[in-house]
Amino acid sequence: SIYWHMVSKLQLAVQECCFQAMESGADAETVGRLIEHYYEINAGIGVHKSPTLYGAFPTDPYSHTPAGKGAQQPGMTGQVKEDILSRFGELGVSVEAGCLTLRPRLLRRGEFRAEPGVFHYIDRDSEARELDLPADALAFTYCQVPIVYSLAQAAELEVRYRNGETRTFTGSALDRATSEALFGRSGAIESIHARLEAGALI
Repeated sequence: SIYWHMVSKLQLAVQECCFQAMESGADAETVGRLIEHYYEINAGIGVHKSPTLYGAFPTDPYSHTPAGKGAQQPGMTGQVKEDILSRFGELGVSVEAGCLTLRPRLLRRGEFRAEPGVFHYIDRDSEARELDLPADALAFTYCQVPIVYSLAQAAELEVRYRNGETRTFTGSALDRATSEALFGRSGAIESIHARLEAGALI
């Protein structure tokens, strides 16, 4: 388990190098090779391997820590944390100046489902909910609010509220007040629909 924890640490570090290269204006070949290394490392984590290759049945890492006690398996607990951070990095989720930003730079086009479907999630009131997804979409939750990615010509965020109202933001960031409502789990936001520039995907 410690080995896989170290692989997850390496993956997160390489992801940070990818972002640093992009932000510093590194050439496309350098950025491309870093992204290739990132996904090679990702493929090496046990959960992505077949039982034959892994030598056992791979499972998601989790902590066997009972409620009310300190971490009993800190290595596995750490791997969960690093894998979550890596995944949010792939999805382009970040907080900048107190505002939620959705700008994926490592997300693969192949992750978008080709057919319409249903996204199942648990809302902030611990209720099981469903959300219909169109074709060419991807969904996840953040602060227990579903975020739906779809492809478009220009980046735009549409916030749908429980009272039926909607608000649209041009670009990839929410304003501070909307972000605070999300972070505070106020319950006012029903879902966020992010339209991404198709050319930004890898």
